[in-house]
Amino acid sequence: MRNPLLLALAATLLAACKPAAPPAPADNPLIEKPAAAMAAAATLASVETPIGDLQVRLPRVLETPMAGATGVAFLVIANLGDQDDRLLSASSPVADSVEIHEMSMADGVMRMRALGDGLAIPAGAAVELAPGGTHLMLIGVHEPLVAGGTVSLELRFEKAGAATVAMPVRARQPAP
Repeated sequence: MRNPLLLALAATLLAACKPAAPPAPADNPLIEKPAAAMAAAATLASVETPIGDLQVRLPRVLETPMAGATGVAFLVIANLGDQDDRLLSASSPVADSVEIHEMSMADGVMRMRALGDGLAIPAGAAVELAPGGTHLMLIGVHEPLVAGGTVSLELRFEKAGAATVAMPVRARQPAP
């Protein structure tokens, strides 16, 4: 079974890179379309925030079980300009701090580290912050983040400047 949310994300990324977008997942008769998954994908795909030559797409934060927990945020940053940019930092009123993190696997051990120099956003490319890779960690969440809510997150870029993005809070999906 294919994940419609991942297919919607792939279609969005391809649309940013090519003049003609591939058929949307909803138009492909070969892809299963559970109603709830398609509704979630449509909601995520409709959220875009321009910041200078950058466009933030598919922003989301996962729910947390309690206050004091660590939250995680994902998004896609598309650089539609002709100059490289860099995500320098992020902050949110719902957490003590927000860090740009990179996760990797080495010899069966998961490692996570903060990217102190920020995250490069190459010209003409899209950078995905996603589970299992680069992401934003919300450290010291002040109250539980509840699915259906929204979190305000300020992103600061080297060239594009700063902007606040509304991040929908999504339910955690059970591991396969």
